[in-house]
Amino acid sequence: MTSAPQQSTQETSAYDGQAGSAQKSFLITWILAWLLGMFGADRFYLGKIGTAILKLITLGGLGLWSIIDLVLVLAGAQRDKEGQRLEGYDQYKKIAIGITVAVWVLSVVAGIASGALSASLGATG
Repeated sequence: MTSAPQQSTQETSAYDGQAGSAQKSFLITWILAWLLGMFGADRFYLGKIGTAILKLITLGGLGLWSIIDLVLVLAGAQRDKEGQRLEGYDQYKKIAIGITVAVWVLSVVAGIASGALSASLGATG
């Protein structure tokens, strides 16, 4: 008797054991969550259509749901519809977290500077 052919390790890692179901990319999910998260683009990409539509209708839960999803993606807790991990998380997580934190810090600093400038201009005028 002949044994059935075995899958190569490349095929197994690319599909994580799911026939015809490739893993979703961490980078794409992170970028979509960051830029279009209020419209549910990250969840549409992951195949979570129901919650994506709900997120779209509520504008990302008025922003709160979008922030939570972004944190979930950065923490590695976000999965696709089949429950698979996002491909490339271990490779790109430090870069993504660094960029996200840097942008948030710069946003806060710019907001404080803008408020201070507005206050000083209002006091002189």
